[in-house]
Amino acid sequence: MKSTKSLILISLLIVIVLILSACKNSSNESVNDDIATDKLIIYCFDSFASWGLGPSVIPEFERLYDCKVILESTGSGGTILNRVLLEQDNPKADIALGMNNSHLFKALSEDVFISYKPTNLSNISDDDLLLDKSYKLIPYEYSYYAFVYDSEVISNPPKTFGEMHSSTWKDKLIFIDPRTSSPGYGLLIWTLSIYGERGFDQFWDSLKNNILISPSSWNEAYSAFLAGEAPIVLSYATSPAYHIENENITKYKAFIPEEGGFREIGFAGIIKGSKNMYLAKKFIEYMLTEDFQKHIPEKQWTMPVINNIELPESYANLPVPTKDLSAEAFKHKNFFSDKWLDKWTKIMTSRKK
Repeated sequence: MKSTKSLILISLLIVIVLILSACKNSSNESVNDDIATDKLIIYCFDSFASWGLGPSVIPEFERLYDCKVILESTGSGGTILNRVLLEQDNPKADIALGMNNSHLFKALSEDVFISYKPTNLSNISDDDLLLDKSYKLIPYEYSYYAFVYDSEVISNPPKTFGEMHSSTWKDKLIFIDPRTSSPGYGLLIWTLSIYGERGFDQFWDSLKNNILISPSSWNEAYSAFLAGEAPIVLSYATSPAYHIENENITKYKAFIPEEGGFREIGFAGIIKGSKNMYLAKKFIEYMLTEDFQKHIPEKQWTMPVINNIELPESYANLPVPTKDLSAEAFKHKNFFSDKWLDKWTKIMTSRKK
């Protein structure tokens, strides 16, 4: 009888331990998913953390959720993704912000972001901005690639990519190295979208004679353009608005070749293993609100992704492409292969004609 009572007591104790253990696990999951702690860590690109969107949008988010946001600048969108990949076994951040179309296939194939569909996703003005239908990477800004030129030097810029091959433009073009720069890489995808895989080599082999330099970053390229090294530079359709608003300079214009435009879309995603899912999800929601989006045109000098954001007057005459090739390009996974970087490098390092 005593033995039977002991067995019953032991059994009860085991049941109690199992229940407490289950409660503890449930509580831990709740801390990760539902309860806001006081810190959110975001990996972002340099300008977001310094002079761009960060200083305008982060204080309001901190006020709304009584938290502290830590912005860790990691360089460009490519280096942001690489850091997330390096830390995937032990994530240090909650959100990665600043990746674009160029990084999408790699980011999704590595499975380092959680799927999260914001409740206010319907605020996005164009379904083609949602390149990732798994909702791991959510768009928050975009701008079309364009060629900016000095209208005091050039009165009649080329209208098409084909016209850029003319000897008229010899040493007048500044492009950007696609191996180290998102806009440079985006241009490769853009030209693949127009000329296809068969025409890629011929396009670049013919054009290279007119390219003065291909610096490693947009900043270097644009600085060389402003210094007068060449009158045309690869940039964004929104770039002239910056000069109008901040410098009252109107001589810088932009054009998008008539073959069609390609837009760079900025994305953010919640890192798998985030220690603060609650705030991370709230930040993704916050990105798609007017409080966040209204700052994009004059802080990041790109376009907001939601409707009803008032744009400054300087945006009124910016070029718009005859057609958008970016959504179609994303259907061709082979366009995003490193083999095109290898081909570009081989072409550009061979002797000019």
